[in-house]
Amino acid sequence: MTMEELRERLKFYRDLGVDEIYVRQAIASTPDVNVLSRSPVIHEGVILPAASAALPSLAPEGDTLLKIRQDIGDDCRLCRLCEGRSKIVFGSGNEQSRLVFVGEGPGADEDAQGFPFVGRAGQLLTQMIENTASKEGIPIRRPDVYICNVVKCRPPENRAPQPDEMEICGQFLFRQLMTIRPTAICALGSTAAKALLGTKEGVTRLRGRWHKWRDIPVMVTYHPSYLLRPYNQDAKRGAWEDLKKVLHFVYD
Repeated sequence: MTMEELRERLKFYRDLGVDEIYVRQAIASTPDVNVLSRSPVIHEGVILPAASAALPSLAPEGDTLLKIRQDIGDDCRLCRLCEGRSKIVFGSGNEQSRLVFVGEGPGADEDAQGFPFVGRAGQLLTQMIENTASKEGIPIRRPDVYICNVVKCRPPENRAPQPDEMEICGQFLFRQLMTIRPTAICALGSTAAKALLGTKEGVTRLRGRWHKWRDIPVMVTYHPSYLLRPYNQDAKRGAWEDLKKVLHFVYD
């Protein structure tokens, strides 16, 4: 592997959020690089010696939301989602918020207006935030929090983002969260949960308890679009309980 190939490989894994590498020793004179989060290197059942090396920070020093938005540009072509989008949907709200909501990706209304959660699901999210805060005596409204998505362009036919699309766009979400450094994150739906927690578990198993993204507490709950379906009354009650936990944790 040449230095240029190694540089490109490391850049790829940095975009995925990997912050450590373990360099495997040569096997039969064939050096290799393993990228792992915590586990030792295992080859054919044999634990191999490994040397740990830290990758450079994924968030540039002095990063800002404005700088991140400028880096995305007005005509991002990093993945196939650019082909059908109208507008890049970066994020909105209080850039110094103590609470960040992360959704899946823009829908038709968001794609047209360039702002996250402005359609029916967004209206429900606004009601959830403001009504719950009011009932719990917490003086915040939607503009007081920050809202963004895993991917910044609308997937065709509102399908779920593909893994490679999430990987590529995830670098910008990573920088957004590292720049804001909120007290807590609320992951809306399974796509956001998978992106933040690297899990395959569904929302029903994850919701109602705290997880961690780096050192920031994460609460997973149902996506508002799921709650709009008439048969999901139990999910609505659960989502409201999740939101109450988040609001009290952050603002009490």
